[in-house]
This record gives sequence, structure tokens and C-alpha cells, in this order.
Amino acid sequence: MSSFSTNNNEEKTKKILNFEQKPAKLRPKYGTIKNVIGVISGKGGVGKSTVTGILASTLRKKGYKVGVLDADITGPSMPRFFGINNKRAEIEPIDENNFKYSPVESKAGVKVLSMNLLIPKEDDPVVWRGPIVSSVLTQLFTDTLWGELDYLLIDMPPGTSDITLTVMQSFPITELIIVSTPQDMVSMIVKKVISMANKMPLQIRGVIENMSYITCPGCDTKIKVFSKKSAEEHAEYLGVPLLGELPINVDLTEALEDGKAEEYVMDNELYSLIFEGLY
Repeated sequence: MSSFSTNNNEEKTKKILNFEQKPAKLRPKYGTIKNVIGVISGKGGVGKSTVTGILASTLRKKGYKVGVLDADITGPSMPRFFGINNKRAEIEPIDENNFKYSPVESKAGVKVLSMNLLIPKEDDPVVWRGPIVSSVLTQLFTDTLWGELDYLLIDMPPGTSDITLTVMQSFPITELIIVSTPQDMVSMIVKKVISMANKMPLQIRGVIENMSYITCPGCDTKIKVFSKKSAEEHAEYLGVPLLGELPINVDLTEALEDGKAEEYVMDNELYSLIFEGLY
């Protein structure tokens, strides 16, 4: 029975996952994108999509031209953050096999494209196998009318599946932002994605620790909920710089439920301060 030996483990892993393959980088057909930022975690439920929305909103607040591509094809959620889940993207046929997609703009002008903006109802399931999902995502990146963008944020799906590999290998990623929460089990899984990115290799800007603390409403004291370890300790374990700590915020959650998360983030100086100097 064959098995991974300790001496050849890394070499065999490279061959299986094709880390050494370097396909040509994709380019958008309808626009120019200066920076493509992948927001990734490896673990579901850490608030990666929320962090993507917060980053997009803070960048837009600074005056940048921003787009968001929801790469979580089978579990999309970005339209909810921006309050555009009742709208639909326009699809223009080019020929029998090609289409041009028009993203939906948020109230603040963030251009968003998500599978939930293309299917009839947002709760309709997308039941596709990996190769189809990767092919569709590639088309959504290249065949969308992005126009001139300073930043395109890609909200990545959890895990290290086909679609994650497609984005890392084929998309012109400027850098990755890692999202984690203050739990050792989460950090262990997130580190797998960091290891995967390092093997590409791709530049990692750092980690954002989401749900890092709650703020005492009476005294403004930061209270750690999930771990007694500091965010710096978790970042040190991951081997990447700490970019910021995001609190558990019930007001943001309520704003998201009301489709007003973008507006809430742009009106709340907390988020501008947390990400000051990041971009």
C-alpha cells in the first residue's frame, strides 16, 4: 500500500496539486483592474464575506473605484451585504457561447457580481461539479463590464477546493488577505490556505482577526470571547502580519439584515481607523 513518506511528502503534494503549473493569467475583456485582492480563509463561518464587504466599503469611502466578485459560486452572499439582493445583473449575448455581464452597483457605487445576481431567486441552489464552477467563475471575471477599477476584491469560498486553486493559479492576484477568528482550531485550518498560497507563490498581505472581541457597552473595555490569546499570538502562529482586529458588532449584523451594511460601515469611523494605512 502506497503512502506519503516524511521525506517525499512535499514533493508528492506538489505533483498532486499541480502547484508548479503556472497557466497564463486571465485578463478582463471589458475594463482595466489595477489591483486584484483575494479575501480567503479556508474555514467557513469566520465572516470572510462580511470582511470583504467592509474592506470594499472602506476603500470606496476613500474614493477608490471598487468592484467585488463573489467567487463563492455555490454559497454566494455578497449581494445581501450591499443590499442589492433583489436586483439582477444584465446578461448580453455576444454569440452562441459567450456573454457579457453587467455588474450591479451598490448605493455607494461598488460594482458587484455574484451568482445570486444571475439566478432567478437568491435561494435557488447552484448544483454544479467543480470543473463547471471553475469555468463559470473564470467567465464572470473575464466577461464582466468592470470598467476602470482601482481594486477588485474576490470573496473566495472556504477550503482549498478546485475553485480556490483556479483563482490562485489563473487570476492576476495582487495579494491575499487572510481572515481568521481567535480559535486554535480555526487557525490550524487557516494555516493550510497560507501554506497553499506560499507554494504558488502568492503575496500575503496579512491576517484580519474577525470576531476578535466584544466592547463593553458601559465601559468600552474590550472583552475576549473565544480565546485568551491575543490577536498578535494567533498571527504569529500563522506566520503573517496582523492587519487588524474586528469586533463582534450586533449593530453591523442588524444593518446587514436590513440591507444597509455598506451604509453602516461607511458611517462608522471604527472601520476606517482599523484599516487606516492598509490601502
